Amino acid sequence: MACSVAQRHNVRVFVFEEGYIRPNYITLEESGVNGNSSLIGKPLDLNESSERDISGVKNPRRVFRNMAFCAMSYYLACAALSWRFTDYVHHRPLNPISEGGKWLLSVMRKVRFKVSQRKLPKLFEHDLINQYFLCPLQVHCDMQISAHSEFTSVEHFIGKVVSSFAQHAEQDHCLVFKHHPMDRGYTDYTTLINKLAFEHSVEDRVYYVHDLELPSLLKGARGTVLINSTVGMSSLLHKTPVKTLGQAVYDRAELTSQADLDAFWREPGEVDLSAYQAFRDYLVEKNQINGSFYKRLPDTETTTGLSWSREMLLEHSYTPDLIDSAKPPTLQLVAGRDLDQTVSEESTAYGKLASR
Repeated sequence: MACSVAQRHNVRVFVFEEGYIRPNYITLEESGVNGNSSLIGKPLDLNESSERDISGVKNPRRVFRNMAFCAMSYYLACAALSWRFTDYVHHRPLNPISEGGKWLLSVMRKVRFKVSQRKLPKLFEHDLINQYFLCPLQVHCDMQISAHSEFTSVEHFIGKVVSSFAQHAEQDHCLVFKHHPMDRGYTDYTTLINKLAFEHSVEDRVYYVHDLELPSLLKGARGTVLINSTVGMSSLLHKTPVKTLGQAVYDRAELTSQADLDAFWREPGEVDLSAYQAFRDYLVEKNQINGSFYKRLPDTETTTGLSWSREMLLEHSYTPDLIDSAKPPTLQLVAGRDLDQTVSEESTAYGKLASR
């Protein structure tokens, strides 16, 4: 909504998001990200040479501690000040006690699954290698599911995948659902997956795993089926074919399977690693910033604590030439009606900015 209002008034909008490439990157795109990205359906010149040396990517260490502190601070602030913003709607409950309970449950489940699923890594790395399809699940409240796919929920996605797999996959192939680690304390799909597998007579071919290493699972998989998770990029990196069921910036004919899901089980295709590398380099140059929202990069002199490509630095740096000093700005209402007079303080501030 905010983007559409701004664009109606010819205001350029830039959106931050977690990186399309994980870890070590954040995304910055004009007009929107993910399903709203201008890259969706856009022909790209992937042969364009990049001026950026992407070999020296820095790794912000121990980010989780900072992220947890920011999350706790945010929830406490929301709880204390929610009475002032009664119309605000958040995608998760903002009760710090409830959220704390979820994270405590997450820790308990992590310990339990580590013990109960300790034999599964060997199974997938040896006995079932190249005999299973991986389905990484997204967090239950991910807006990319409801806004940029046909699915109304993760449960909806699971149901479609199990049904298609049971009807069209080879009899000796398996299906592996991997739970999102950040959603461990919020959801548990064990009952649903077991029920669906039983109803479709594939209970001995469907697995539901939690804290197994994602790279190892990707390396041994025949293919990856997902909605629009950034795991798709990781899958391509490991040469594992990808089928997306939602809108994703990497869902392109040169990168992912364009067949329907029913056909993908038998003909997943192959990954063009050179096309993937070219696309990855393009993203790094155009809209990926080396760094983290929660911690400065080590040995970085920029004010933001991030490492910017030359092109992005020029695009997002302030230059007086971009300001038309002949037209001081006026305040506008959301509906777009000019106020009767220009606010003098704003004009004064504008003059100071333009003279720098």
